[in-house]
Amino acid sequence: MTVNQIIGDSKNQIFANLGKSFFAWMMDANTRKYDKIVSDRKRSLFANLQGEVLEIGPGIGANLSYYPKNIHWIGIESNLDTHSSLQKQAEKLSLNIDLRIGNAEWLDAKDNSIDTVISTLVLCSVPNIDYTLQAILRVLKPGGRFLFIEHVASPQKSLLRQRQNTISPIGKAIGNGCHPDRETWIALGNAGFSNIHYERFDAQLPIVSPYIIGVATK
Repeated sequence: MTVNQIIGDSKNQIFANLGKSFFAWMMDANTRKYDKIVSDRKRSLFANLQGEVLEIGPGIGANLSYYPKNIHWIGIESNLDTHSSLQKQAEKLSLNIDLRIGNAEWLDAKDNSIDTVISTLVLCSVPNIDYTLQAILRVLKPGGRFLFIEHVASPQKSLLRQRQNTISPIGKAIGNGCHPDRETWIALGNAGFSNIHYERFDAQLPIVSPYIIGVATK
């Protein structure tokens, strides 16, 4: 390896680190604003949870405070670094949890065993959304519900959509695989749910907006 190659690699690493730092800062700032905007929507969406509830990608447990104590909560979280914080959050809320290692395309649960699957800000970053939705259908009981809050692509030809298309490769590389231009509602419509109801809302956040919130029934 030449000196120029070493210098070039070093520069690339510096820019990559700066990009990750900027993306982390932007997402942290957006998350605080997002939480304020969606808190009432979450309370409404999660109001009637019961039985076996599986959450995909719970992270550090941002949704746990919205859940009733009488459910059997199962979390599928591939990031082991979040498990400790998640356990602490559950203990703080006196919520018994069943935390399992897995990913959105391979859900560690039996077929037709789950009453409700929950996904919030997860479908934007899964490698294959179609595989993920089929995994959700597999584990849901007949009549079971998939509850979701996800940011999605802005309408075609809009200025925001142009920006989403431009930044999407960066989001995939340094934003935990995030696809800001993903047309999630189309994938939901093609997945095979018996019924889907959702509404759009604008969180007034840069890039990661608009959002859809809704219920899909097996």
